Amino acid sequence: MLETRNLSLRYGRHLALNDVSIRIAEGETVVILGANGAGKSSLLKAISGLTSAEKGSDVRLDGQSILGTRPHLIPEAGIALVPEGRGVFGDLSVEENLALGANPKRARAGEADRNDLIYDLFPRLAERKKQLVRTMSGGEQQMVAIGRALMSNPRFLMLDEPSLGLAPIVVTELFGALRRVKDTGVGLLLVEQNVSISVSVSDRGYLMEAGRIVGENSAEALKTDPAVQQAFLGGTAA
Repeated sequence: MLETRNLSLRYGRHLALNDVSIRIAEGETVVILGANGAGKSSLLKAISGLTSAEKGSDVRLDGQSILGTRPHLIPEAGIALVPEGRGVFGDLSVEENLALGANPKRARAGEADRNDLIYDLFPRLAERKKQLVRTMSGGEQQMVAIGRALMSNPRFLMLDEPSLGLAPIVVTELFGALRRVKDTGVGLLLVEQNVSISVSVSDRGYLMEAGRIVGENSAEALKTDPAVQQAFLGGTAA
């Protein structure tokens, strides 16, 4: 179980997160919904150790606090982040990016099998192993970013706006791959602008507003929630 407890975060005087408490079980897919500026990306960064939380906050993995853990050690705990903007190494090849993802000690066992899994999830990467990532399309770069994160052998994979700027056909392909990742037992925590497709692959969801959690429900309930329909899905429930 990965959870945050009363997680608060400031950027100067701005309170970006205010007592945020969420949980995600291993093998579960959870989506965080909210408008731009609601604090969704800040939440993922705080879990990843990339920002410092306020006193009284906590992030726990299997009941043990990991708050304050240095960011490069978070993958060793089994938590991987695919950041907004992908964060790939453009001057390295596909296979070099994937190899870097396997750097954590927990990733050494089964590395070859995970490599094969990623090429099975994303056949285009298998065709372009030697290609420099900066010469690839945005969709292909996102595949590299997800593949690199999976190479760390995560228990929990967090994705920040994975469909941003991608063509609909590529988005469908990416989320089809994420469904298969979920089937392997990896927990997925999604921040995603494409609410319809993210809810369709999720088990539960949280609603964020102005840095706070203002709602939680099953994915099925969120699909028909009038407030969610109006705010995110462009209409009202039938």
